[in-house]
Amino acid sequence: MQQRKIVITGLGIVSPLGNDTESTWQNLLNQKSGIASIQSFDATGFPTHIAAEVKNFDPKTAFPQQRLRKYTNKFTDFALAAAEQAFVDAGIKPTASDAERWGVVTGAGMMTAEFEYWQRFAPQFAPEGEVDLAKLGKESSEFIRVADFARSVCNTGLSLLAQAYDIRGYANAVHTACASSGQALGLALQVMRRGDADCMLAGGFDSMINPVGLSDFCLLGAVSTDNENPQGASRPFDLTRNGFVLGEGSAFLILETLEHAKQRGAYIYAELAGEGNSMSAYRITDSHPSGDGAMQAIRDALKEANVSPNEVSYVNAHGTSTKMNDLSETNAIKTVLGEHAYNIPVSSTKSQTGHLIAAAGAIEAAFSALAIKHQIAPMTANLTTPDPDCNLDFVTDGPRDCEVNVVLSNSFGFGGSNSSLVFKRPE
Repeated sequence: MQQRKIVITGLGIVSPLGNDTESTWQNLLNQKSGIASIQSFDATGFPTHIAAEVKNFDPKTAFPQQRLRKYTNKFTDFALAAAEQAFVDAGIKPTASDAERWGVVTGAGMMTAEFEYWQRFAPQFAPEGEVDLAKLGKESSEFIRVADFARSVCNTGLSLLAQAYDIRGYANAVHTACASSGQALGLALQVMRRGDADCMLAGGFDSMINPVGLSDFCLLGAVSTDNENPQGASRPFDLTRNGFVLGEGSAFLILETLEHAKQRGAYIYAELAGEGNSMSAYRITDSHPSGDGAMQAIRDALKEANVSPNEVSYVNAHGTSTKMNDLSETNAIKTVLGEHAYNIPVSSTKSQTGHLIAAAGAIEAAFSALAIKHQIAPMTANLTTPDPDCNLDFVTDGPRDCEVNVVLSNSFGFGGSNSSLVFKRPE
């Protein structure tokens, strides 16, 4: 039986570069940076006080259904706004007659409660640093509101999206750290391939730019401390790289079967042709230097897409700007693609957007689709001192006009989760 082809017909983005797809893409191509000193709280006491924040975002105007907002927090507001853009862009939404043939898969954020909640909780129930369980048992009903609980469960974003658009088919939330939304798109692809849905909303959302999230990454030594040079702090594959820059936002894609999209005359950005999913099982925070695990994901994605290594025409790399990840990914690309790896453009858009953590795979999937549409490879900003161990053809002199027919997009997460996606130019 011939495999169902799954295509992308709608894109929605809320990012540090812009609150919609068009502004994000144009600012990316115009070499703008979304990275600056943190404005949402006073981070001057932290080793790192820079991040890539979403700017001038108003959830009241970004998403029309205000009845759901009492259950949202910052990152689910991003998700609702990006999803609405994707539906509008695709020109389709679920209806009463086809709601059960629609599905939704989200890459869920790493934090489920906002810092404001813990600011209220700690003085009342842990004023000395330890939780007073007796007091919590007596007074919790007065303190914890139903909306607080609803906001803090890991599938809240999934539930809000299903309610907002009356999606009644397959639903799942993926939480695999930085690989979350890449694997969410891969899961959506598999669900559609086996015939369980004709259309899917898939993507991810995250925000860890708060005192708890920032302190976690500072303790790990994973984030750049170049506070005096925010826009140059994220420099993937550069010899002087010293950590990623924390970002936030959301991206969602509308997926349809090719037959469904053609029947209604939809514009098709790209085909989502293959996905690879693996576990490195090496360390919680590091990939194996050889690229083990990542190699498996890349090979599986190419195999499912029926694409040979020599057919890949652009790689949107995970490229976090950490020492180990960039080396590991470079080795994985070189091992799987062989000599061809040196002949194709490679870039990490995190150099401009920061690292959107659970949303990274989704925004980079959207960039991959746009690269195919516009036949252009975005750049890797700030790569000025080449690392001899990371010796691929990185796009460094601005976006590059080139033939983009097959894109490989990688997302590798803490804990060893690996996701690779393959996108093809529509026939």
